[in-house]
Amino acid sequence: MLLVNVRSDITLSGLRRVAWDGEGVELGPDAIARMDRSHESFDAYVSSSLAADPEAMIYGVTTGPGDDGRRNLSDEAASRRPTRLWTATSFGEPLPERVVRGIVLARLANFVEGHATARAEVGHAIAAMLDAEQLPSVPAQGNGGAGEVLALGHLFYDLSVRLELTPKELMALINGSPCAAALVGDAVLTAQGRAVLAESVFALAIEAVGAPLEAYSADVELLWDDEQETSALRSLRWLLEGHRTGRLPYQAPVSFRILGRVLGQARRARSEAEDAAATALRSVTDNPVYIPPDDSRPEGAVFSTGGYHNSRATAALDGLAFTWADLCQLAQRQADALFQHPATARFLSLESGVKALHMVQNGWAEEARALAQPTRLSLGSFGQNDVPALTFLSWRKAMGVGLCLDSSLAVLAILAAHALHRAGGTAPPRLIALMEEVLATVPPVETVRRLGPDCGALSAAFTARVFSGRPKGSTTVIRTERRP
Repeated sequence: MLLVNVRSDITLSGLRRVAWDGEGVELGPDAIARMDRSHESFDAYVSSSLAADPEAMIYGVTTGPGDDGRRNLSDEAASRRPTRLWTATSFGEPLPERVVRGIVLARLANFVEGHATARAEVGHAIAAMLDAEQLPSVPAQGNGGAGEVLALGHLFYDLSVRLELTPKELMALINGSPCAAALVGDAVLTAQGRAVLAESVFALAIEAVGAPLEAYSADVELLWDDEQETSALRSLRWLLEGHRTGRLPYQAPVSFRILGRVLGQARRARSEAEDAAATALRSVTDNPVYIPPDDSRPEGAVFSTGGYHNSRATAALDGLAFTWADLCQLAQRQADALFQHPATARFLSLESGVKALHMVQNGWAEEARALAQPTRLSLGSFGQNDVPALTFLSWRKAMGVGLCLDSSLAVLAILAAHALHRAGGTAPPRLIALMEEVLATVPPVETVRRLGPDCGALSAAFTARVFSGRPKGSTTVIRTERRP
C-alpha cells in the first residue's frame, strides 16, 4: 500500500507500484486534515469575496464552466447547475487499466495539500477506486479538448453520482493534467525495459558480424564527452565482455559504428521523459487553483491558470517515439548488413530460410517512421477552450512506435543468433541467455515452414519483457500492439 501524505509522495516508483503492480493507496493523516481544513477555509474565502463584492467571479463556483466562465450565474441558473459530471462524451479504444490506475494516483496530487478544496471524503473515494474490481473505461481516443475534462469525465462520473459534491469539488475532479502525468510516466516505465532489450540485441548483432570494438572503446568516451553516450558505450562493452577474439580487419558499416551515439540519444530522451514524468506526477495543475491560507493571505487565494496543459509531457513522449523510430531504422540497416556481410551472408541468404525477414524488417521500420510524427499545438477548438491538449495522441504514437521497435529487435536478434549458430560460434556470456531464447523460440530453419508465428512469438516475448510487472488484465490500445 502506497502511503500518500504530500504530493511529493507521488513518484515514478510509486506509479510503478500502483499502476503496474496493482498496489492501493492510503491517504495519510496529514493529507486528510489538510483537505478538510482547506475545504472550510475555501468556503470562508468565497463568502468573504462575495460580501466584499457581490459580482466577484470565481470560475466554476460563481460562474459556469467553459464559455460560461465569463459571467456569474443567476440564482436560478445556479440552482439548475449539474450535480454530476457532464463531460463523459469521448469514445473509442479504451486506455489500458495500468494507465487508468496511474491517472487515479496522479489525480491525488491536486487534493492532498488542499489545493482542490475537496473534503477528505472525496480524496478517500478517489483512492478507494484503486481497490475496485474494475475501474471505469476511459477512452484513449477522441480527447481533443483543452485539458483532460473528457477523459476525466468518464473516470469520475460514477463517483460524482455516488457523492454529493460542491461545484468546486466537481470541477476539481476533471480539471488539471493527471492524464498527462500518467501517460508520460507509463511511457517512461516501458522505456526502462526497452533500453535494456535494445542494447542487448544490438550487442548480439555486433558479435554476429564480428565488428571491431574500437568504436565502443573508453577512448571514444573522452573524445565525445557526453554523459548519455558514455553510458551507452559502457553498456555495450559490458554486454560484450568475453567476446570472440577474431574481429573484422576493417571498419564495420556506419549502422554499427554510430550505435553509441544513437543509443546515447535514446538514453537522453528517456532521462528527459523521466524528469518530465516525475515533475508532472507531483504538480498541482487544478483550475481554478486554491492557495491555502498563510500569514499574508489568511483566507487563501484563488487563481485561474493553464496547469491543465502539459506541453512538456507531449514533447517527452514525442522524444521517446523519435528515438525508438531511429532505433527501428538502425535495426533495419543492421539486418541488411547481416544479409550482405561476408561473415554472415552465407548463413542467411537461402531463399527458403530467413531471407524474407529482410522485407519484414523493412515493414516494421516504415511503420515506425510513419507513426513518429511531431505533435503540434492544435487549432481545432473555439471560445474559452481554444487550444486543445494532445497528450493522448502523442502517447498512442509513442506506444505504437515502441511495439514496432520490439518487432524490429526480434528480427535483428533472430538474424544475429542464427548467423552465430550456423557459424558454430556462441554469444558473449552476458548474451548467451538471449541467444538461447531466440533459438528456442525461432529454431534454425532446416526445412520450409511458416516462420511468421515463431517470429511473432519472439516479438511478443520481447514486449512482455518490456511490460514485466504490470497487473493482470492490463492491455494497450494501439491497434498494432500485441496484448502480452
